[in-house]
Amino acid sequence: MFKPVIRPRRMRVNKGLRNIIREVTLETRQLIYPIFVSELVNEPKEIPGMPGQIHWTSDRIHEPVLQGMRAGIGGFLLFGVPAKKDGVGSIAASDDSIVCKAIKNIKKHAPEAYIITDVCLCSYLTHGHCGILCENGSVDNDLSASVIAKVALAHAKAGADMVAPSDMMDGRVGQIREVLDANGFENVPIMSYSAKYASAFYGPFRAAADSAPIEGETDRKGYQMDPAVKRDAMLELELDLAEGADILMVKPGLPFLDILARARDRFEVPLAVYQVSGEYCMLKAAFEAGYADQEKALMETMISFRRAGADMIITYFAFEVAEYLHSGKYFNA
Repeated sequence: MFKPVIRPRRMRVNKGLRNIIREVTLETRQLIYPIFVSELVNEPKEIPGMPGQIHWTSDRIHEPVLQGMRAGIGGFLLFGVPAKKDGVGSIAASDDSIVCKAIKNIKKHAPEAYIITDVCLCSYLTHGHCGILCENGSVDNDLSASVIAKVALAHAKAGADMVAPSDMMDGRVGQIREVLDANGFENVPIMSYSAKYASAFYGPFRAAADSAPIEGETDRKGYQMDPAVKRDAMLELELDLAEGADILMVKPGLPFLDILARARDRFEVPLAVYQVSGEYCMLKAAFEAGYADQEKALMETMISFRRAGADMIITYFAFEVAEYLHSGKYFNA
């Protein structure tokens, strides 16, 4: 009988050895929790289509932040849902916008909280696109980028620790960096949604943010990336880095782990991955139906992000993952 000389199983039999040789770990500080602040509710309400996620009011938005800080979650990504919209997103750059109100309230109750703001126009425009439309229905890239830079400045003035443009307009990172620096916010970092794909997994978020496009190209394929093309991902990442981005993001998460891994091999800057709303709801449904064990599946998913190269993970499951990490069963067991 043949007896193998090389036995990979030798390194797996003992739990202590498995812990010693692990290449990838995960800590709560690497989790970023997305939160929604809305002018459309008078009290916190569960978001239809996103079970377990809440539309918070600006005067109570600090509550999940404080809870998350106690759990060791590293940061919070803030999305605003305004009551009023128009064709140019005028309220988005206002010092009195819903996001600015939320930032100020959070900093009042939790000054040490690390607040990242999503910078986009989709929730503020009547047509739901990420930029201002031309007469022919296409998005005016340069005009939109200039407005988005003003939105980022308003957030920084309100106290945002980091801004995160998600619009996919060409050149918007450079415009944001220029505007922030010119106004004394040169130390406010930019986390750019650099490789953001035109994905089917955004549906629940668009309902939550009231941002589904209803005019022009309603699939946003005119500016978000084609999932069937991978070569332009590195170009998008390189351009954002050259324009001043400090952190580069790949979005969605699980369907684009190959892009994340390529980015890790190529760039020596922090990388973020966003486990988006559709991924969240898909997994949530599987857990509730008993098709997968929530704890085991979530931890495996998180490790896949880290293994592919993510330094930080934006996930609606941040609280659950933090709880599992605190149990002591992972990495330090």
